[in-house]
Amino acid sequence: MPFIWYIILPLAGLTLGWIIRWLYARFQLTASEQFAERIKHDAIKEAEAKKKEILLEAKEQVIRERNQQERETRERRAELQRYERRVVVKEEAIDKKTAQIERTEQVFAEKEKAFQVREEALSKEEQRYRAELERISGLSSEEAKALIIQDLENEAKFDAQSLVNKIEQEANVAAEKRARDILVTTIQRLATEVTGDVTVTTVTLPNDEMKGRIIGREGRNIRTLETLTGADIIIDDTPEAVVISCFDPVRREIAKIALERLILDGRIHPARIEEIVIKVSKDISQKIFEEGEKILFDMGIHNIKQEAIRALGRLYFRTSYGQNVLHHSREVAVIAGMLAAEVGCNRDLAKRAALLHDIGKGTDSDSDLNHAEIGMDMARKMGEDPRIINAIGSHHNDIEPTCLEAVIVQIADAISAARPGARKETLDNYMKRLENLEAIATGFNGVDKSFAIQAGRELRILVNNESVNDDQTRELAKEIAKKIENDLRYPGRIKVTMIRETRITEYAR
Repeated sequence: MPFIWYIILPLAGLTLGWIIRWLYARFQLTASEQFAERIKHDAIKEAEAKKKEILLEAKEQVIRERNQQERETRERRAELQRYERRVVVKEEAIDKKTAQIERTEQVFAEKEKAFQVREEALSKEEQRYRAELERISGLSSEEAKALIIQDLENEAKFDAQSLVNKIEQEANVAAEKRARDILVTTIQRLATEVTGDVTVTTVTLPNDEMKGRIIGREGRNIRTLETLTGADIIIDDTPEAVVISCFDPVRREIAKIALERLILDGRIHPARIEEIVIKVSKDISQKIFEEGEKILFDMGIHNIKQEAIRALGRLYFRTSYGQNVLHHSREVAVIAGMLAAEVGCNRDLAKRAALLHDIGKGTDSDSDLNHAEIGMDMARKMGEDPRIINAIGSHHNDIEPTCLEAVIVQIADAISAARPGARKETLDNYMKRLENLEAIATGFNGVDKSFAIQAGRELRILVNNESVNDDQTRELAKEIAKKIENDLRYPGRIKVTMIRETRITEYAR
């Protein structure tokens, strides 16, 4: 085969392949265009159908809205017509009322003119009558007015005083009944001893020869005992007895116990006395602390500093009018707790304040302050509640009570001190108090006689009925009671009874 065919045949093959590929592509393009044309035509038809459908829906919506708008318009037009009719009716009513008011104003104007004329005539008559009255009475109008005002003022004062007296009587009756119920309930619930323990200051000796041994050679033993204890040992002609005198009850107790132990031991000399006194002092100090802790445990009171515990314990050896002060403090705390529960205030605080109210008597201080002021300072240093501090300071009215618990402590203290058998008082002090009560009453003008009765618990006063009226008698009773409160110290309370009577005596002959 010639070489040329090797060139022509591949070229012919390539040309034929390209022609076939072009024809295939041309055929494929024509089919796609036809498919696309069909899709386009279908889309146009569908769009036309959608358009017609939307137009129909829009027309229907427009028709519905137009109908709705027409209905609303008709309703509003009808409502406006109703409002217009109501306004017309109201305008007519207003016109009628306006016309009536105008007629009434015209009538009032005419009446006002007539009243002015009558007022002028009456004013002239009043002036004429006033001048005639002034001529007849001899008083000016101002003077007569002043007399009338004075009479009215006196009458008002009398009525006001009568009303005040009535209110006070009713309040006093109700308050006294309530207070009596509370106090009686409290006292009935109180279970305590009738009398308190009294510190003994007399030591009994086995025989009179023991007095010489107590004195010792040249008085060495008794001097040593007095120096160590700070108490005075009084040895007189009293058979088989030695009297111990000391202002400090603790020192007096130490001297008493030490002397009793020395008498039992039999060895009485300065060295033994010093040994016994030191041992007894330690025992008494321990007993003081134990007594303080015991009373706190019995009362259920906690968080008390040791200084206060020792002060409470020292009260065990102190008496007031024969009443043991520690037992008195415990009793006051019990009463205060019950009273606080009855009236509804802080029971724990009232008990704590009542137990500590006499704590100033248990300190070693040589201050010139009284025991209430010393107790206040002590409680303040211990960080006690301000209400407790006030209750301690005010239980003898040295300061004013500022809380209900302080008043309860005052009442409980008075109940404990004034109950039968609680305290012993000398006849001289008793008679002096009665004389002071009667002297205070007779010192007031209008008082004829005064009598202190019921052991000084009541003061009955006879007043002069000619110089003092009933209202003045009531005021006089208040002044006398206030004078007694300011000038005297007494447990409990004193009843002041005023007696005013008119006695007319005639003789039939």
